[in-house]
Amino acid sequence: MIYLDNSATTKPYKEVLDSYITVSSEYFGNPSSLHGLGMQAEKLLTQAREQVAKLLSVKPNEIYFTSGGTESNNIAIKGAALLNKKRGRHLITTSVEHASVRAVMEQLEQDGFDITYLPVNRQGRVSVEDVKKAIRKDTILISIMHVNNEVGTIQPILEIGEMLKEYPSILFHVDAVQAVGKVPLAIHRNRIDLCSISGHKFHGLKGTGALFIQEGVKLAPLFSGGNQERTIRSGTENVAGAVAMAKALRMTLMKSEAGITKMKTIQSMLRTGLTNIEQVTIHTPEENAAPHILNISLKGLKSEVLIHALEQEEIFVSTTSACSSKKKSPSGTLLAMGVPEEKADSAIRISLSFENTPEEAQAAVEAIDKAAKHIRKVMK
Repeated sequence: MIYLDNSATTKPYKEVLDSYITVSSEYFGNPSSLHGLGMQAEKLLTQAREQVAKLLSVKPNEIYFTSGGTESNNIAIKGAALLNKKRGRHLITTSVEHASVRAVMEQLEQDGFDITYLPVNRQGRVSVEDVKKAIRKDTILISIMHVNNEVGTIQPILEIGEMLKEYPSILFHVDAVQAVGKVPLAIHRNRIDLCSISGHKFHGLKGTGALFIQEGVKLAPLFSGGNQERTIRSGTENVAGAVAMAKALRMTLMKSEAGITKMKTIQSMLRTGLTNIEQVTIHTPEENAAPHILNISLKGLKSEVLIHALEQEEIFVSTTSACSSKKKSPSGTLLAMGVPEEKADSAIRISLSFENTPEEAQAAVEAIDKAAKHIRKVMK
């Protein structure tokens, strides 16, 4: 099997699974309980929070555990909007955000908020000048992803953060779900107030995630309940999941430097090999792009047909983001980049992890070429 759908989810490290099982079976107490078993669980939760904070170079009291990227994005955006609505109702985002940001913005629009969706260029990148021009007196939040989940474009987070130092009252949220371990991000240095991460994108478990909330930033909680996670995220904490995510983050960042170099080499191999296939268009830009994503189109071929053909060879890729892949409409990200609908409708995403090899890349290129030729022959 050649697994090339790592932007959808990654295979958990064995050590991560082992830690989850150990905590779940031996330290299963509720961390809110006053007895010894509960106190053991609370200690492990505290240690996991401290470890995640240290790895991200932030303070432990700035880390809030969640169920993943979608929840983190919802808490950040809705929480900021609801708490600050008397001060302003204008939010800024881009036209290429993940569904968990885009859908939140659409919901807020229905609740009377005004959303500006910024355009991107043909590389999928937003202009810092456009962000600045969109700011109004009633702007309360700007939400921009770090790495695009479909094409891998890296947004100018550092430059936007520098510009926003002139606007201290505007909160800056970054969806860093696709960036962790692949594209470094200095949270404090980039003037970020809110930052979302998801464990299963870096070999942790599904259902685990975290939200960084800058010390001093206030949000309206979305859940009412037992005041866990300092009232921001009520509900009994997933201690085993938090411990497992902390381990996954530590292991990923330890492997990151060598892993990024390896993925760049493999991505370059894929780019060169795929360019030689008839009627292939590569949508991922060569500059300002993450090393683990390559988005391509094969003219005249439906992406689902090609994906299932590759699956027969035990090669697994995807269409758009996993959250939207079962929809029949073409990628909104590619359309926003100016890609014609026909090409957007034939796009597939290849996404790497540190575990992939050059041999797998070569096999994937050959399989894509073979499958494309076969499908076109059948279609004639």
